[in-house]
Amino acid sequence: MTMTADPVRREPAPESVASRRLVDRVFKARELAVALVLVVMLGVTQLSNGEFLSEQGIKDLMLNATILVLVAVGQAVVVITRNVDLSVGSVLGISAFAAGTYLQDGGNPLIAVLLAVGLGALFGVLNGALVSLGKVPALVVTLGTLYIVRGIDSIWVGSRQITADALPASFVDFGHDGIWVLPYLALLAIVVLAAVAYYLRSYHSGRDLYALGSSPEAARLAGIPVRARLMTAYVLCGALAGLAGALYLARFGNVDSATGNGYELTVVSAVVVGGVAFTGGSGTVYGAALGALLLTSINSVLPAIGVSSVWVTAINGFLLLLAIAADRILALRVAAGLRKKAAQMRSARHA
Repeated sequence: MTMTADPVRREPAPESVASRRLVDRVFKARELAVALVLVVMLGVTQLSNGEFLSEQGIKDLMLNATILVLVAVGQAVVVITRNVDLSVGSVLGISAFAAGTYLQDGGNPLIAVLLAVGLGALFGVLNGALVSLGKVPALVVTLGTLYIVRGIDSIWVGSRQITADALPASFVDFGHDGIWVLPYLALLAIVVLAAVAYYLRSYHSGRDLYALGSSPEAARLAGIPVRARLMTAYVLCGALAGLAGALYLARFGNVDSATGNGYELTVVSAVVVGGVAFTGGSGTVYGAALGALLLTSINSVLPAIGVSSVWVTAINGFLLLLAIAADRILALRVAAGLRKKAAQMRSARHA
């Protein structure tokens, strides 16, 4: 009788460990650079407008960033696996309307949030199944589900609109109140960010996502359950988009069929600007959150210094191109450095 052995996880070679550490150092430097740009930008704006970083100003900055940070965290997890989810804006919109519809009928706010998260996770299952089981390119799959979800949303919502006066006062207050300058929404986003970062750093399944993004074929040969990991990434991304939809409703108190339109491009920009390599395997959710904070801060900075907000989209596009170019240059330099290091190690062995 023939016995088939299960694939065994191989311990990374010293060279691969060194390579991973080098790449980590490079992308941590990217995150520090984004943080420095953000601090300088806010500091210069404060010098030109003394009220910009007032108590209310800081609170507004954090509220504006919260929704994008949540969606960017989920998107970062998918991009780390060398994939993408373009449907997050549509999922955010339909989840926000679902939560609002439930609340209009006298529903419980907590259940409304869970409903939005569950609906987002359901769309994540759909995306994950098509990408992992159907082996269809993620760009094609999620572009298709973007339009499918948007179509369902448009048919369901129609010309209807949910406004703050139809929602429970406690739910709307939660979207604006906080502890001093720290809104409750921002606190929730920080908790989610820390939890996802801990998962990626401390659990085998989280670290597998980096291995999958670095080399899908090598990950499969090493015994990593590729399909399960992809499904995990997409379900997490969908669930966070759903959560963002519920918090969007609490923050703005107004949703219609256009809610979330074009949001996916802003999210991808935030993730890439924050140092998550679009080729997969590198970056952190902290970097994605910094990228989201940078892009939303630009929206506030331009009016504060008297620049028309029509420049926001152009600046976001420029930052995206700059980040992609930086990724390419860094990738080439890291590859050259690794080749040089490998050559030195081979020479040392032969000596």
